[in-house]
Amino acid sequence: MTRDPWQALADPTRRAVLARVARGPCSVTEIAGELPVSRPAVSQHLKVLLDARLIDVRRQGRLQVYRPRAEGLDVLRRELDTFWRSALLTFKDLAEATYDASSPANEEISDDQ
Repeated sequence: MTRDPWQALADPTRRAVLARVARGPCSVTEIAGELPVSRPAVSQHLKVLLDARLIDVRRQGRLQVYRPRAEGLDVLRRELDTFWRSALLTFKDLAEATYDASSPANEEISDDQ
């Protein structure tokens, strides 16, 4: 089952799990050792992040090691970039529409003042 990555990140504990994985490859035990949740709870959060394609897992010996999935994170970054560009363009349009060059607040201050 593939989940929406934004939905997966709606949970603050899950964001903390992803932040830990983003710092470097780690196991469930390592993650649980840094968070106030149990190993089974961490495993459930990791499953959601895996389903959302935000992380990958590889077996190293007896351990399963989790690491960020660049492609999944790139999808989020592109969406955020789109939102940010839109917000900046809206701000620019609003500033230009309300700018009054003749306003005393917009006059240049001369050197002799």
